Amino acid sequence: MELDNLKSLWQKEDISDTPEISPEKQRQMHHPLERIRKNMRYEFWSTVILLPVILIVIWFFPLPFRFNLYIEILVISMALVTTFFFTKFFKLYKEISNPALGTLDSLKDLLHQFELNKQYYLSFYLSFVPFLVCEMIIITESIPYNHKYTDGLLAVKFIISILLGLFFLYFAGNWWFKHFYGKYIDRIKKLVDEMKQN
Repeated sequence: MELDNLKSLWQKEDISDTPEISPEKQRQMHHPLERIRKNMRYEFWSTVILLPVILIVIWFFPLPFRFNLYIEILVISMALVTTFFFTKFFKLYKEISNPALGTLDSLKDLLHQFELNKQYYLSFYLSFVPFLVCEMIIITESIPYNHKYTDGLLAVKFIISILLGLFFLYFAGNWWFKHFYGKYIDRIKKLVDEMKQN
């Protein structure tokens, strides 16, 4: 008997029922989401155009064959790493396009996706550190005047260059994310917080 009561209560209760977002809030949210999508498209296409341009420029410079080969391999490797991160990026792009963003829970999930993508974004920039190291090695070995340095001075110069490059990549990635996406994500967070209070 008790089991039947529980079953009937369970059927009456719709656990998928989550607070709907009012049309006014959806309109307010449309602008920041559309700006994020626009910036993602811009970033994708600029990267797709930039990598082949770099390869073409390398081919037209009269550089030694080995130097050309090393740089081309590095650029192709960078393209592979970039492709991996863009697949993660594209999943978020599709999520933003999802017309089912009509509930507060779906927006909370989207904010979580933004946080994950921020980590991917910083990881993307930091993944270029090995490429920076390889480029430093190629340049150091290819420029004749570097061979005149003592081993200690060359090591110090190399380490300082890598540390500066690391800090630059980290802060550039952070700034780029905040500039292109952070302010719009903050607007969405603010709207979500307002909806939670209502």
